Order: sequence, then structure tokens, then C-alpha cells
Amino acid sequence: MGEDAETLLIRIRAAMPALRPSERRIAHEFVTDPAAAANLSIAALAARCETSTTSVVRFYQRMGYAHYKDFRIDLTRAVAREELATSTLPEVSGDIDRHDSLEGIVSKVAMNETMSIADTARSLDMEALAEAVRLLLAARRIDSFGVGASALVGLDLHQKLSRIGRTAINWHDAHSAWTSAATLTPGCVAVAVSHTGATVDTVEFLSIARKSGAATVAITNFGDSPLAGAADVTLTTAARETKFRSGALGSRIAQLMVVDCLFTGVAQASYDASMEALRNTYEVVHDRVVRKRS
Repeated sequence: MGEDAETLLIRIRAAMPALRPSERRIAHEFVTDPAAAANLSIAALAARCETSTTSVVRFYQRMGYAHYKDFRIDLTRAVAREELATSTLPEVSGDIDRHDSLEGIVSKVAMNETMSIADTARSLDMEALAEAVRLLLAARRIDSFGVGASALVGLDLHQKLSRIGRTAINWHDAHSAWTSAATLTPGCVAVAVSHTGATVDTVEFLSIARKSGAATVAITNFGDSPLAGAADVTLTTAARETKFRSGALGSRIAQLMVVDCLFTGVAQASYDASMEALRNTYEVVHDRVVRKRS
């Protein structure tokens, strides 16, 4: 059997960018309609994907299986898990399209984001998370950077860490991020966020920080990406994207979930100091809001 039947679809999605075109077509068939694809023979699957049986064999072996039968069994189990996980959600199918009603859009967005969080929680490497928490706890300064929607995630991490008294800086501009990364030293941590892990500016930020001696943490959907290659610790999301991927629907929510876990781990490990800082910051903001209203 494979390494984990329940995460098979997650691993297929994560592997897709690095696959050959023929294997990517096979992967797309499995993630689009896994229940139907699981019932296809190797020959039938190859015909549907307009490729060879050799490509199908190479694909399931790449996923960690010696036999197609075992792959299909685990795929069926993965489908059953997803059906159970989404049983309380409105019944929806397919991607968002131009004919969907607003109710349909709400249902599909809810499904997409719910499963992105659930899949990320299931596949998140606990050892990597623990190491990232340890690095942030020991850091005398934490710099974060991302582009586009990932910049919002970096800002969220910055705000959360600042609330518990950590010296955290978020950079909105690539040139400022690079120059800051060049000044980092051992004892500092750089955190970079990118769904694809291939955003050039973000990869450059982390590479410069690592060269400067800082510890580096990547939050990305793809563990074999250039960003992961520049990181000492990689926290991998398992986001599901739609045709509106540039809107960062599943990816953003999965990244925020990882940030919440990272922040909570740091806060818990420094519980008394963090709770006191949270109380103090809340009181400062609350008092000033009350004064403005009165």
C-alpha cells in the first residue's frame, strides 16, 4: 500500500506542477473525478488521457505504489474520506463557472476552503511545525515577506507575533525585503510565503536571508519548489484552487491556518508572557476605542 491512503489525493495535487505533461493529464483525471477514475483499468485510463500505459505505470509508481491495484484501493479510501468530511456541507460538484447562482458560489467556496483547511491539517508535518515554533521562539527578530495574497498572510503573522511581544517585521516591497534580508544575522528568522513556491521575489528574499546566516522558514503548497529549497524548514499547505486561482481562494485560507498554528505554538510555549502581552495590548486598544466613542 501507499504511505497514507487518506492523503493520496493531497499528494497527487502537490505533485502536479512537477509532473511530465502526460503524467499531469493522468493526475488531472484523478483529482477531477477520483471515484470514476478509480474504476478505470490502466489501458482505459491511458486512452482517456491520450497517453501510454507506460505513463500510467510511471505515474502510480511516482506516487509510491508498486501495483495499480493498491493505488486504486487507496484512491477509493481517499474518496470515501472526502465524502465523509464534506457530508455536512451543501451538495455541490464541479468548479465555479459562469452559470452558478450566488448560492452555488457560496456552497462551492465553502467546500473549497473547508477541504483546503482539512487537507492541510491532515498533511502538515508536525516535526517541521515544531522546529519552526522553536526557531521563532529563539529568534531575536522575525522578518516575513510574500507577494500578492501571500503578502496578507505574512502581514497576519507579523501582527500576531507583535501582539505577544515578538520583534516581527513584515515587508511589502521586494527591494526593501531584500535589503533587510541582507542585514539579518544568526539568531534571526526569515519567513517567506508563496503558494507555488516559485515567486521569484519571494525565493530571492529567503535565499538572501539564508546566505546572511538567518534561519529560514517557507510556507508553500509544494515541497519540491524553489522556495522550499531555500528553506531550513518547510511548512506545506494542501490548498485546493479553482479557475479563480489568481484570487487565492483555497491557498490563502490554508496559509492562514498554518500561520495560526505557528503563532499558537509560539504563544503556548511562552504562555505566561504571551497571555500578559495579549491582555496588555487588548486593554490599550480597548481603552482608546472607548475614549473615542465617549
